[in-house]
Amino acid sequence: MTENVVPSRQPLGRWKSVIVGVAGLFYAYAVWNALAYVFTVAPVGINAYGWFVLIFSVLFPILVFVVVYALGRRRTAGELTIAMIAGLALVAVFWMNVAALSMLTTSFLSP
Repeated sequence: MTENVVPSRQPLGRWKSVIVGVAGLFYAYAVWNALAYVFTVAPVGINAYGWFVLIFSVLFPILVFVVVYALGRRRTAGELTIAMIAGLALVAVFWMNVAALSMLTTSFLSP
C-alpha cells in the first residue's frame, strides 16, 4: 500500500533567514538611495521620461528582490546567496545607468 505524501511547507531555515535579511538591507539601501536622488533632482524640474526613470529606479530593487526571493527560497543557502548577490549586481548596473543618463544628458531634466 502506497501513501501519497504531500510535502509540507517548511519555513525558511535559520541561515536562509539571515541571508534574506542581510540582502534585504542592501536592497533597501538601493531604494533609499534612489528616493534620495529623486528628492534631489525633482526641484530642478524633470520631464515625463525623467519621472518614469526615477520612479522605476525606486521600484526596480524591490522588484528584483521579490523575483530573486521567489526563485531562491526553495534552493540551498549557497544558491540563495548567489542569487541575491546576482540580483544586487543587476540593481547596481541599473543604478549606474540611471546615474549616467542623468549626468550626461539634458533631455532628462528639461521640463
